[in-house]
Amino acid sequence: MVEARAAFSMVQGLVRGRWFSGQAASTQEPREAMEYDVCIVGAGPAGLSAAIKLKQKCQEADKDISVCVVEKGAEVGAHILSGNVLEPRALNELLPDWKDESAPVHVHANDDRFYYLTRKHAVRLPNPPQMHNKGNFVISLSELVRWLGEKAESLGVEIYPGFAASEVLYQRGAVAGIATNDFGIGKDGRPKDTYARGMEIRARATLFAEGCRGSLSEGVMKHYRLRKEAGADPQTYAIGLKEVWEVPPEKAKPGQVWHTVGYPLDNSTYGGSFLYHMSDNRVALGLVAALDYRDPYLSPYQEFQRWKSHPKIRGLLQGATVLQYGARCLNEGGMQSVPKLSFPGGALIGCSAGFLNVPKIKGTHTAMKSGMLAAEAAFEELTGSSADSTTPVDLSGYEESLKSSWVWEELKKERNIRPSFQFGFWPGLALSAVDTILLRGRAPWTLHHRHADHEALQPASQFAPREYPGPDGEVTFALNDSLYRSGTNHDHDQPAHLQLRNAGIPETVNRPIYAGPESRYCPAGVYEYATDEHGREKLQINAQNCLHCKACDIKDPTQNIRWMTPEGGGGPAYTMM
Repeated sequence: MVEARAAFSMVQGLVRGRWFSGQAASTQEPREAMEYDVCIVGAGPAGLSAAIKLKQKCQEADKDISVCVVEKGAEVGAHILSGNVLEPRALNELLPDWKDESAPVHVHANDDRFYYLTRKHAVRLPNPPQMHNKGNFVISLSELVRWLGEKAESLGVEIYPGFAASEVLYQRGAVAGIATNDFGIGKDGRPKDTYARGMEIRARATLFAEGCRGSLSEGVMKHYRLRKEAGADPQTYAIGLKEVWEVPPEKAKPGQVWHTVGYPLDNSTYGGSFLYHMSDNRVALGLVAALDYRDPYLSPYQEFQRWKSHPKIRGLLQGATVLQYGARCLNEGGMQSVPKLSFPGGALIGCSAGFLNVPKIKGTHTAMKSGMLAAEAAFEELTGSSADSTTPVDLSGYEESLKSSWVWEELKKERNIRPSFQFGFWPGLALSAVDTILLRGRAPWTLHHRHADHEALQPASQFAPREYPGPDGEVTFALNDSLYRSGTNHDHDQPAHLQLRNAGIPETVNRPIYAGPESRYCPAGVYEYATDEHGREKLQINAQNCLHCKACDIKDPTQNIRWMTPEGGGGPAYTMM
């Protein structure tokens, strides 16, 4: 696969060579193109599972299908973050011999604990049925994804990390592949000496596996009106902030799993925390806060610092060392918010569509299974007796098989839990208990998500500003210190990938009405209000800090922020998240 990647780069270099030789390279000139049977956008659990399954089917049937995976991270796993207790069901189906093949899955979940936190105390409660983790494993998802990438390459999948898919290619009403970003464009929009025109990757089938709020996936949904076609509710999201710590050996308890609710979030904000003891004296911990919160003064990052200050958590972290920090948004809409999954020429898989089982706090197994089912449908379409290379691939069979699978069964059973909490924490807890314990997930009704998350934010005049304590440098940290631990980096001399549709909105709406919420919901310090030479407050966008979490794309109250892919290879550099 090194040779394939080199060939891909070489074709890009043809354009770059014209620039170096003095021939005027133009950002409007035709792009070089490569053709594949299947193009997968995103090297996460769903995308790599789809790629592996396609090649397995080829081996079984003695067929040849060309498969490529395009990944915007500098390497496979660099943008993967998940507080992860893995349910191995899909992994067992995909690679039954994984235990004998050095998969980074070896810490059995062996001690489940569920706490309700007050400001100073932790009350242990019975574990909800969905949080019984017998048979599951505490893992790093970024480590597992790197291993899956190696398995995919060994089967003949061509993986191209560092290339950001930035455009969907349409032909005769169907998706015909993707195009990658141009390299070497300066902030002024002009080509630099390093300029190279982006590539077109044309494919008979394109699978979008970008993860939560994928930019191309969202565009495809709008283009084909997939939410309306499915009668889906608005998707609702949460932001997860995570750290990995190394604790003293005497504090390490591999396989112990904690979940908490309550402090520091108020009763009107859905969320909770996790703390998982991994291998090598590492502990993964984090806070998840739903993005349908109302108070614009709320800062998820600062709430995370408050949570770590709780005596129950601080006692574990004292004397320990923080290794890595990151943040990512996740889908919480469940079954009600899943759009139509297929369209002419392709399909949505994994968290691009939204298969997270919220009560379980697990989505890796469902994402992997969706990728596998899409791969099976694509294989049948591409190799069947009625296959016609001149017509768009129809992957409607994928949607049918997914809705007949255990993925849909899981989501249907848990469909009412998350929307129960729109009535508040305690009513939500009571409704969830009735649905889970008395009705066993077979309620004759379905609760719905009433609005998009950005619509929930209320004017700042209805709330009091929140005073957050300063960092202590031992357990809690300043945002810039945490950001450094994410390894985030972007070339400063490139067009900002975070753009305002209307440059005047921050100063006329966001700041005066909502007290500038973007300066608080962003977990990377991308947005800050600074005073200019005339004494006016202006929004400053530090795009180089971006963790690619997508919170701004989701929570901005006027939907004025447009998140686009930066040059490939930028963003966080997660290794153990």
